[in-house]
Amino acid sequence: MPRPQRRCAACSTKHRNPACRSACISRAVCRKRCHFCYFRVYTDKNADEIKRYLDAGIAELEIYAKSPLIRGRKPRFIYFGGGTPSYLSVAQLKSLTDRMKELLPWDEAEEVAFEAEPGTLNEAKLSAIREIGVTRLSLGVENFDSHILEINGRAHRTDEIYRAYNFARSIGFPQINIDLISGMVEETDENWRENVRKTVELLPDSVTIYQMEVPYNTGIYKEMKAEGKLTAPVANWHTKRGWVDYAFSELEKVGYTVTSGYTAVRDPQKTKFVYRDALWSGADLVGLGVASFSHIAGTHFQNITEFSQYLEAIQRGDLPISRAMTTTEEERMIREFILQMKLGRVNQQYFQEKFGVNVGERFREQFDDLRTRKLISDEGGWIVLTREALLKVDTLLHAFFLPQHRGPRYV
Repeated sequence: MPRPQRRCAACSTKHRNPACRSACISRAVCRKRCHFCYFRVYTDKNADEIKRYLDAGIAELEIYAKSPLIRGRKPRFIYFGGGTPSYLSVAQLKSLTDRMKELLPWDEAEEVAFEAEPGTLNEAKLSAIREIGVTRLSLGVENFDSHILEINGRAHRTDEIYRAYNFARSIGFPQINIDLISGMVEETDENWRENVRKTVELLPDSVTIYQMEVPYNTGIYKEMKAEGKLTAPVANWHTKRGWVDYAFSELEKVGYTVTSGYTAVRDPQKTKFVYRDALWSGADLVGLGVASFSHIAGTHFQNITEFSQYLEAIQRGDLPISRAMTTTEEERMIREFILQMKLGRVNQQYFQEKFGVNVGERFREQFDDLRTRKLISDEGGWIVLTREALLKVDTLLHAFFLPQHRGPRYV
């Protein structure tokens, strides 16, 4: 007797919402693991293993595409994340996306975003990436200094950044984003100012700046533990926030607008982060690949985190889900609220209309505290964070969590 396929309970017509739809493809392979990376990635896979993994991703998508919730829907956005999707060859990219489009056509997608490591790009690959329909290319620059890139375990170097960026500009990507990291090992004030200066010279459509974190599963943390050190060899939070503030200020001087605690864009009317904004407003997300996360109709679930086990589940015809959690209406409201706080502006009317909740009353105590500390202001129905608050927004959000979610496991 054929084995029944494992299904997701959220994938029923009961929860179908055709207005919220998306797909995220996790390519969990890289040519090198960065010392600060805390994602599930593999650097030891050969061509045959990568092919099997891509085939499994398509098989997983096929299961979803046949489900009542997904069948017939077209995604609003597609996001290729990693790992390093640009590590794939031109032939692999074309084969993968051709098969994806047969199952989940994205001809109506507002955004197709693609994460890329500069050293994996050449003109032929960039042309292929543009031809498959990518509208936003995000270059993982992180730092413009080859020495700092090397000691932090990055595979690319300075000359590859400029080569990739110039190729991408000549090909005509609608949006090019540059990622920077504040607080990498051996970054200094001088180096950071130089990073910002070089970014401004390039004038990308958007800039994303992350503050370095050192979770327990990074190479940096493991080295610290082995050497008995208690402090990470990176800048402290005050310094990292100061560097981000400096970058935002310099970008604003040349016409950029800060649109979240992490992003600045040249033209807010033209340059959008559809993927981010949709997810932060509760959109459905189908995640494909090892360890990927999905969110459908209020249920969050994660795929199996081991490469071989993921492949085995797909071969059995199962959805490779390892864990899941269905949220309550209150949890969904709080989730969207704290995510939108990261944008620096929260529309109170949005929550009143969607959830029937007056967030001004629901979070009165938290807001009063932030007002006293001069971290927020009230502007015509909007809660607006100050620059100081925006730079440390992640530390402010815990107060809005439910009591059972305020322990070390969550914060």
